[in-house]
Amino acid sequence: MSLRRVGVVAMPYAWLLAFFLVPFLIVLKISLAHQATGIPPYTPLFGDGGIRVTGENYALIAGDALYVKAFLGAIRYAAIATAVALVIGYPLAYGIVRAPQRRRGLLLMLVILPFWTSFLIRVYAWIGLLKENGIVNHALMSLGLIGAPLPLLNNDFSVILGLVYGYLPFMVLPLYAQLEKLDPALLEAASDLGARPYAAFRQVTLPLSLPGIAAGVLLVFIPSVGEFVIPDLLGGPNTLMIGKILWDEFFTNRDWPVASALAVAMLILLALPMGLVRRQLRGTAP
Repeated sequence: MSLRRVGVVAMPYAWLLAFFLVPFLIVLKISLAHQATGIPPYTPLFGDGGIRVTGENYALIAGDALYVKAFLGAIRYAAIATAVALVIGYPLAYGIVRAPQRRRGLLLMLVILPFWTSFLIRVYAWIGLLKENGIVNHALMSLGLIGAPLPLLNNDFSVILGLVYGYLPFMVLPLYAQLEKLDPALLEAASDLGARPYAAFRQVTLPLSLPGIAAGVLLVFIPSVGEFVIPDLLGGPNTLMIGKILWDEFFTNRDWPVASALAVAMLILLALPMGLVRRQLRGTAP
């Protein structure tokens, strides 16, 4: 293998080593320490008394109902938001693929257009839309459709709506990339063999688009699980997601070891869907 080829292969591994593995090892080290008063707010693992490693932080998050509910709540919100994003994103991506070639660039630009604005500003905009005296309730009451403002903010609905809005492009783009590669002659052949449009879609288009579905689900589900801004601004006080708990442990309680243990546990938890998606991608590869 030439030196140039070795350098090309080594660059992504060096990137992962510097920006993933090393930070992860630091967080893992903190998760095995004790909380302390000072800077940094945790005890060193190696000192005059030898190695001081503890698994109490992991035992705490496994035995405390608050952390378990936060994990389950994050998974529930992320799963619902991912399913809704798939239901909306698949027809949207399919429609862009079936649009004339000259319009596809414009339609794709409209999909990614929200990224041109700050994510925080876009979430704050939803507060103005959904609050009791906001635009949505005002419009519905002006039309006579409702007699009193609807509770659209600080509940599960607003959190899921914010997650779907924030991560919908991550579902549309991989689906479009996969659907765009499909050969239209396959659908023509299915039609010639007597398959109706729905049957052709179910037996031809849908199976061939599974890698795009898997990639989109992964790109939406994983960041949704650890989301902090959306549940904090759009969710109510009873909204339990692991991102909010992490923030409270790090910056309010200053319990870095427990917060680090939560982060490590969340990473291990997310490794399962990543492995399933990788298996799905391998199974559908030509």
